[in-house]
Amino acid sequence: MKLDRRTMLVGGGAGVGLIVAFALWPRHARSDLVLHPGEQALNNYIKIASDGRVTVAVPQTETGQGIWSALPQIVADELGAAWETVAVEPAPLTEAYANPLAAEEGWPKGMRVTAASTSVRAFEQPLREAAATAREMLIGAATDRWNVDPGDCDTADGLVINGVRTFTFGELAEEAADRSPPRNPALRPAAKRRLIGQPLQRLDGPGKASGKLRFAGDVRLPGMLFASARRAPPGGKLRRYARDAITSVPGVRHIAARDGWVAVVADNWWTAESALKTANPVFSGARSAVHPKAIFDEAIATGSAQQWFSRGDYDGVTRGSRPLAATYYVAPSQHLGLEPLTATARFRGGELDVWVPTQAPDAARASADRAGGGARVNLYPMPVGEPAGRALEADAIPIAVALARATNAPVQLSLSQSASQNHDHVSGGALARMTALPGTGGITAAWKTHVACADGFGPAMAALSGADAPRKPAWTGLDGSVPPYGIPNVSIESVATEVPFEAGYMRGSPQREFAFFTESFIDELAHAAGIEPLAFRMALLGQNGRLARCLQGAARLAQWDGGGPGSTMGIAGVSAFGSHIGLVATASIANQKVKVHRLVAAVDCGRVINSSIAAQQIESGLIWALAQATAPEPEWVAGMPRARTFGAIGLPRLGDVPEITVELIPSSDPPGGLSGLGTTVLAPAVANAVHAGSGKRMRSLPFDPMSA
Repeated sequence: MKLDRRTMLVGGGAGVGLIVAFALWPRHARSDLVLHPGEQALNNYIKIASDGRVTVAVPQTETGQGIWSALPQIVADELGAAWETVAVEPAPLTEAYANPLAAEEGWPKGMRVTAASTSVRAFEQPLREAAATAREMLIGAATDRWNVDPGDCDTADGLVINGVRTFTFGELAEEAADRSPPRNPALRPAAKRRLIGQPLQRLDGPGKASGKLRFAGDVRLPGMLFASARRAPPGGKLRRYARDAITSVPGVRHIAARDGWVAVVADNWWTAESALKTANPVFSGARSAVHPKAIFDEAIATGSAQQWFSRGDYDGVTRGSRPLAATYYVAPSQHLGLEPLTATARFRGGELDVWVPTQAPDAARASADRAGGGARVNLYPMPVGEPAGRALEADAIPIAVALARATNAPVQLSLSQSASQNHDHVSGGALARMTALPGTGGITAAWKTHVACADGFGPAMAALSGADAPRKPAWTGLDGSVPPYGIPNVSIESVATEVPFEAGYMRGSPQREFAFFTESFIDELAHAAGIEPLAFRMALLGQNGRLARCLQGAARLAQWDGGGPGSTMGIAGVSAFGSHIGLVATASIANQKVKVHRLVAAVDCGRVINSSIAAQQIESGLIWALAQATAPEPEWVAGMPRARTFGAIGLPRLGDVPEITVELIPSSDPPGGLSGLGTTVLAPAVANAVHAGSGKRMRSLPFDPMSA
């Protein structure tokens, strides 16, 4: 069989001889992977075919972050596989593939979820153990043939090697599958890792570049119909629509109306959408038109605060003094993704098949199960075309399932881009009142963050689980709220804020909001003390050497000029997701808009799996954060963000993207998260740069130089 990158992406197939997973997997356990005649299973993560193909079952969703390549690269390195023979397939929906870091990040224990920059952190060790198990089983099969000591053999480039003698993995797969897996396989020492850190080609790259990689909107089934829908505002109901106007449109097959939505099913999506427009549906349920900032202002002024973190005695140290103070605001923001809400559903006998882009497939399947009326659910999680977290929600599934049942045909529901924007579960937003007391020699003696914030995480969990999620007074965990600096007296307190719109999970949040608060305010303290901003930070980072190194690295690469009056440079640093980043931004105000000219980042993310993907993740996070920082905040109508065309939103175009330099600092520490890291540091670095050049201190996101 000829193997090339186009065919390698699709894993499995006949001829697979070996499947292995955790080293300590019970001997009697069967694999959860789908097997074909003649295949043998030992466990759950790795399949090796008689033609030499190595297929890695990946538990995490590909959202553009490169996880379908990074996790297989871990396996290929530990196993000794040739990269050109490695394929990937989504792991089955079983508890064996639950994200082990989910509970630590606030998600339900045992949940399979792609979020919070956890994928490599969660699965590096299990995948290394799985690959080491497979390697020892292959070597064992080879040594049985050669009658040599296993210690005299190794694997490389898809071969088991003993001197000049070799066997391919495919030649040994069947015999290896008959062996008992070792209890404690030895992992490769760092000196023998050949692929870790290398900029290997992404497995999903060619498919995306050619358009052959299928997303949820590309699903096509025999006899499939297409649907579009309009949904009620939060808390609203369908009041009326012009049914006769829909029935007069050729190609319409079905009309469905419920309290919360109306949908049209047709031979093609354009017909369904056009018919819906003619129907002009009207919904009730308009909520308060109060601007979100007014809500946060009221909450922080009158709301009851809960202490989230305390170190030292802030109140005692500041009693009788006048600390420096500033108030910062981050508006609720949209995900701004290209992929609209979509799901495809099909009933077959007593079974329900659902195709959906999802970062939480267990929760998506539960949503389909609730809508399926007792049918056995087969969920097919697709790659996600919206990288900021909207795909954690499963709200397209129930409508698609209802339409498939009503028409007795496969139905693909896709909301228009405007309807998808209307029902975006935006980031919650926050307003923080910052106070700090300078000490002697430029050292900050006390620090307080008093924040009013809306919970996006709790509603996201409620939507996913179909039940009321337990609520905390504010964000579920104020990750990133504690400054990374050695300040002896720190107080963090929050006020839960109810907002009249649907909030949800957002990439990089809440670390993104708190980074803006902290790194902007620390810059203000430096200028107030008359100390160069980098030196001010370094004096406070005695306990965080990794972040200090990142700040120094970014300053060196950018040829940092001190950020004084007349400079166009600003600096910021963040520790988040187990990683650290320093960023120097060069920015100015032109035509009453913020213009970012250059970004220079130094990153310590621990052990790097793929240097190219790591750099891509930092770059993409910076560009996404630039869009969030410069595009106007949404307008609100009936508790929903008003839809805008992408052109009207004002997203950065190619000509607006600054020169970006990323340096990855070598490290032997365990891998840290990357997908959300670049999102955190952009806004404060740019705000600090604008202040240096113009004297304007921008304390609100998105930026508005006119009001600074």
